[in-house]
Amino acid sequence: MVGEEEEMRKPAWPTRVVIKYVLLQIPSFVLWILVLILLCKWFNLPLWLVWGMGLLWAAKDALLFPFVWRAYHTDRPEDQHPLIGTHGIAEQPLSPSGYIRIHGTLWRAEMAEGKGLVERGETVSVRSTEGLTLIVQPLPERTRAFE
Repeated sequence: MVGEEEEMRKPAWPTRVVIKYVLLQIPSFVLWILVLILLCKWFNLPLWLVWGMGLLWAAKDALLFPFVWRAYHTDRPEDQHPLIGTHGIAEQPLSPSGYIRIHGTLWRAEMAEGKGLVERGETVSVRSTEGLTLIVQPLPERTRAFE
């Protein structure tokens, strides 16, 4: 029950994510207002149109936030690296680097320090990432996949 109460008290979106989203929307909003002001002066448009279009732009950002907020929430490593913990099959010997296949996709991989060598066909587990390179370690049972 305590976990449920805690979950209910949590805000829908972390404050840090909302602030990050708003701050990243300010430059485009300011640019949009400047363009509207220039159009207003060049074409003699009414000032209420500038305010209205500015409000529409802000409303667009507010309406899109529920759909894109996860892209601004970078505090959860499992969201940043969904392959961590998955298993792959070595397509070539990893000594210390080579390629592995995970769910049909070929990935560049390097062995974690001090984890030895892996032969072709053995199963490895993804431990971390460095850019687009997966850092892997052999599974304890050192299984071989069907070739």
